[in-house]
Amino acid sequence: MHTSLPDFHMPDDEQVQVAAEQFRLLADPTRVKILWALLQGETSVACLAELVGAAPTAVSQHLAKLRLAGLVHGRREGTFIYYTAADEHVRRLLTEALFQGEQLPQG
Repeated sequence: MHTSLPDFHMPDDEQVQVAAEQFRLLADPTRVKILWALLQGETSVACLAELVGAAPTAVSQHLAKLRLAGLVHGRREGTFIYYTAADEHVRRLLTEALFQGEQLPQG
């Protein structure tokens, strides 16, 4: 059927599911702000709450979902957990999403 496209490879169902889940998680403005803040460095829930303008409980809930998706990591120090963005993949994803409009031709 697609013999005219020799280098065409459809991603498998698992790859598509993972990508869709990451896009779904990034569809929330608070999560985008949280991830962007975490790309600047490790921080706590209280600091993130202040940075993104949300209640600490809401930030904790968002972080739990982002952690399950592998987009953030937590490090426990005593009674506190400090979070960071998972890797350079998160930076690329957010940079593309946030700044793609700046690269579009005006017209």
